[in-house]
Amino acid sequence: MDHLSSAPPTAVRLTRYTKSEQAEILGEGADPFGVADAGLTWLPKEEHFGVRLEGRLVAHTGLLRVPVSVGGAEAEVVGVGGVAVAADVRGRGLARLVMTAALGHARTMGPRHGLLFCRPPLVPLYRRLGWQVLEQDVRVEQREGPVIMPLRTMWTPLREGAQWPAGGVRLLSYPM
Repeated sequence: MDHLSSAPPTAVRLTRYTKSEQAEILGEGADPFGVADAGLTWLPKEEHFGVRLEGRLVAHTGLLRVPVSVGGAEAEVVGVGGVAVAADVRGRGLARLVMTAALGHARTMGPRHGLLFCRPPLVPLYRRLGWQVLEQDVRVEQREGPVIMPLRTMWTPLREGAQWPAGGVRLLSYPM
């Protein structure tokens, strides 16, 4: 093993994240995130962070500022999505690495909270990364109008002492 391959991996901001980069991580499947059965339209992310091992992109997290209404008050959150780690390198802390880099940037974007949607089996992973489950229905926009998000909703503070406010939650956009 040469000295380059033994260097610890680092997360970097990506200048682009296309379908081919996603396929590098998740393969070419029709439903790489396992959420197609939710029947939702999703927003593309605007900021991208990744981890490369020996030149190959193996992990990604995307960010996007989105409007929300909580208890009738409008605000913005940083939506987190497209979190992916290649199957052959899972269990090495790469999700934590890429999420930490993305959230470090999210803290500079203005909103007080990060928000993500995930399949129930991933809740323990995100809890270990500091996310908290939002134990209420969240409405999200879709072409036909607002629908209840069928996936689990989780949030994390982006500012010291930020708590999730009380009241009904509606994402005023497609989910991210």
